[in-house]
Parts: sequence; structure tokens; C-alpha cells
Amino acid sequence: MGASGPVWSVIVAVIAGLVLIDYLFSVRRSHTPTLHEAAAWSAIYLGIAIAFGVGVWAFGGASRGIEYFACYVSNEALSIDNLFVFLFIVSSFAVPRIAQQKVLLFGILLALAARTGFIFIGAALITTFDWAFYPFGILLMIMAINLARQSESRGPRTDTLIIRTARRLVHTSDNYDGDRLFTVEHGRRVMTPMLLVMIALGGADILFAFDSIPALFGLTQNVYLVFSATALSLLGLRQLYFLIDGLLDRLVYLSYGLAAVLAFIGVNLILQALHDNNIPVINHGNPVPVAELSTSLSLTVIIVILLVTTLASLLSPRGRAQHAVAGARRHATEYLNPDYETDATAREALFTRLRTEENEIASLPAKYRTRIRREAELMELLGQAHRAHDAGRPG
Repeated sequence: MGASGPVWSVIVAVIAGLVLIDYLFSVRRSHTPTLHEAAAWSAIYLGIAIAFGVGVWAFGGASRGIEYFACYVSNEALSIDNLFVFLFIVSSFAVPRIAQQKVLLFGILLALAARTGFIFIGAALITTFDWAFYPFGILLMIMAINLARQSESRGPRTDTLIIRTARRLVHTSDNYDGDRLFTVEHGRRVMTPMLLVMIALGGADILFAFDSIPALFGLTQNVYLVFSATALSLLGLRQLYFLIDGLLDRLVYLSYGLAAVLAFIGVNLILQALHDNNIPVINHGNPVPVAELSTSLSLTVIIVILLVTTLASLLSPRGRAQHAVAGARRHATEYLNPDYETDATAREALFTRLRTEENEIASLPAKYRTRIRREAELMELLGQAHRAHDAGRPG
């Protein structure tokens, strides 16, 4: 299990405390989080994760500390890809901004419960079957190839299946009532779409567990470290969503970086499997003399890959173009939905962001304008937003 019972109780207590504090001080009071609030909470979660890692380093040794930080950084990076799907699901269900905090918190808790099961299943497989690293490594490399192919056209993938399945399983009203799970329509108590969105978010994250959990076991076989890194990175994901949701579409090369990380860890898993090989068809069942990659080297490689791809995305003209187009499409849709944001000042700020993105689109070089998907549909959507704004303007 990687740690004693009292040590396990520490991380369980930390997780329970964070969830309780998060709910009481942030989610229970329905409100739209400001950028400052999201930044403050994100810094708190990051600080807690780092402090926990320092504790692991101090009490478990440098090797365990490096393994924890490698797992945390990898899982946090892979979780960024989750945010693209979270953004798609939240937009597809037209979740009001004021209700998004509660939806994300409970969706992430569902995901954490599912990932905990995957972690213990993975640990059992590795303990029982010495050859388990072979399929894990091959799985990661396949997923790396698929992720790199999808980078050119980031959009809904298996999440549409998740949404369709959730809609079949849970029958709800079409209308929200703030962040309430139930409301009254025509004198009858009915369920709002909130639970449906939570199930869709949790279900979508389960799909990402198929690459993140094997990847973490490629960095350490310590179940306690894998679980701790997974839990602490997931719990900070909600505030990270509100902090960088406006930047997600700009990270055009991030998927290439994540694909490289998965491929690197996949190769590392194969090397570990070869080093401890006992499969008769490979080298007559004897260990294969191959190079071993240390966890500190793996952590360095992962950080360098993520830094390079993130900086390349932020500096890329293509990234700026995609950010403006995707932002204009999303903000026009949100503005046209009167339930998304009911505060007049916030709605005006939303329209101001839309106008800024329209100006960015107008200033794009011709080669980027020709890449706009469904341009006619986008222009019609922007026109509708302007007509709605003009109709709501007094006088």
C-alpha cells in the first residue's frame, strides 16, 4: 500500500478538510468566482500540494519526494486536457455561471472516487502480474499517438457519448434554478440538469484515468504517492478551470506536449518491464540489460516538455487566432443565454469581451481567417449577440 495506516489517515484527513472548506467557503454561497478569487484559491491548493510534497521528502526521503512531485506535475498537466472537455460539457448544457462551481466540485468528487478504484486495481495488477508494465506502456504510447492526432482539431470526442448516455440515464427538467438540484415547475418538484452535468463531468474524467493512472505508475509504484498526487491535483482543478478557462483555447500545442509526456512515460514503463523481465518469449525469460531512467530525470524531462509547448502556444500567432475565434463563439453563445449570467454589469462585461475578440478576429491575417471553421455560422451568431445587446440597451 506504500504507507502505514496512520500515514494514510493524514492524506484522507487533508482531502476531507479541503472538500469541506471548499464547500463551506466557496461553493455553498452561490456566486460567480472572480479572477482574483480563482487565483487565490489556486495558489492555496498549489501551496498545500507543495507543502505535502515537502513533508513526503522530509519523512520519506528525497527519492519518495521526487516521485511525488513527478506524479503531481504529470497529473496536473494531464488534467489540463480534462479542462477542455469540462469546458465543452459546461457549454453544451448551458450551465449558468453562478452554478458552475457546485457542478465542477461534485463532478470532480465523482471522478476522484472512480480514480481511487482505478489506482487500487492498477496496483493489484502490477503486484500480481510482473508483465503488467508491458500493456501499460503500450497503452500509453497508443494514447500518445491518438492525442497528437487530435491536436489539429481539438473538440468533442468521447465526451459526446458521455453526454448522450447521461441524458438517457437521468431525466431532468430543461431549466436551471440557480445551483439547485431540484426546483418546482407547474406545481411539481422536478430535478434540474445539475445532476446530469455532474454525471457527465465525472464520466468524462473516468476516460482520462485510462492514461493518467498508468502514467503515474510509470513514475512510481508507491500507491500512497499515486493517490496523494491524484487527489491533490484533482481537488485544485475546479479553481484552475475558472483561472485559465479564457486561455485554454490558446494552448494549441499543449496536446503535442502531453502526447510526448505519455510516450516518454510509456517508453519508461517498457524499459522497466524489460529490466525485470520474466516472460519466456522475451530473452528466454531473463532480464534484458537496458538503460534505466531515474525519477529525477523523468521529472526534468516532463517539466521541460510542458514549458516548451506552453510557451510555444502562448507565443504562437495561431494560438492567438484560435483563442479569439473560440472565445468569440463561446461568449456570444453565453450572452444569448439570459440564464447564463443574470447580473447586468457582468453581462455587459461579457459583451465587452466579445467585442474585443471580434476586433482580434478582424485583425487576423488572411491565412488565419481562412482556417475559421463554420465562419458563416460564427458571423450569424455574433450578429445575433449584437442585435440582442442593442435591443436591451435603454433608449
